[in-house]
Formats: sequence, structure tokens, C-alpha cells
Amino acid sequence: MKNLPNATTVLVLGIVSIVCCWCFGIVGIICGAIALSMAKKDLALVQAGTEGEYSNYSALKTGRILAIIGLILSIIYFLFTIGYWLLYGALIGSMMMDDPFMYDDYYY
Repeated sequence: MKNLPNATTVLVLGIVSIVCCWCFGIVGIICGAIALSMAKKDLALVQAGTEGEYSNYSALKTGRILAIIGLILSIIYFLFTIGYWLLYGALIGSMMMDDPFMYDDYYY
């Protein structure tokens, strides 16, 4: 039985994409996208042959599923983070419009 060349890497990157999705979403998005790209190449090899001829096909399927989950969680967290900072900036901006000297140490 042959091994798929990227199955273990896809599995590791899928796990990393889930674990690192809380790092502002960027690390999870990058790892998930790389894992899905590598999984697509290996799935093309599987479709050219048969599923039973590769010993680590289940690791490839599991890694692909984990990469999809990690990518979705990372995108959600990234959008949440961007929205939070935009809301925070708007709040601070509106406070500064009320009294622009509110945060100065002294008045001119």
C-alpha cells in the first residue's frame, strides 16, 4: 500500500488551524487554506487511483474536515475582531467629537 504524500501535513495543519483560530483568525485562515490546497492535490491522486490503495486516506479525510472547521472558525473570529475594533474606534471617535480636549492633561 502506498502513502499519500501530504496526508500527515494536511492533518497537522488542520489541527493547527483549529488551535490557532483564536490568534485574531489570521494564523487559522492561513493554515486552513494551505491544508485545503494540499488536500486537493492528494484527492486528485486518489481519484486517479482507488481509495483502498492508499494507507493514510483516512488521515487525509480527517485533516481536510479539520481544516474546513478551522477555516470557518478563523473567518468568524477574524470578522468578529474587525467588527469589534471598528465599533471601538467609532465609540472613541464619537466621544472625542463631544469634547476633543477631554483626554488632554491641560487646556490651551
